[in-house]
Amino acid sequence: MAIAAAAVNTFRTVTKVVGITTQLVYEAPVGFVGVCLLAQCANTGSNTQTISWNHNRIVGVSTVVTEIVKNFPVPANDTANLITGRLVLETGDYITISGSSSTDLKFLISILETSS
Repeated sequence: MAIAAAAVNTFRTVTKVVGITTQLVYEAPVGFVGVCLLAQCANTGSNTQTISWNHNRIVGVSTVVTEIVKNFPVPANDTANLITGRLVLETGDYITISGSSSTDLKFLISILETSS
């Protein structure tokens, strides 16, 4: 009798200081699905800043980029919740961010990785 493999669940929290150039935040590893549970961006500066957050999927030889938020304003000394539901990242999918400041924006994402 074969025994089914148990699902492996791992919770991850990734933080980044958002830069003005596009940065990789997270990539779903081989054999796993990443479920984004929370994504927030805090603006610690004294001026409104903007953030862009993208889902990326490699299809053939090209990458399909889907903007989740684009140039989203985050008021000074405030935090923006960037997702209201769940976002599923299949193996190889990845998240990128960029912003209007190289020091004031702090990004945080909570992810549940589960074996696929």
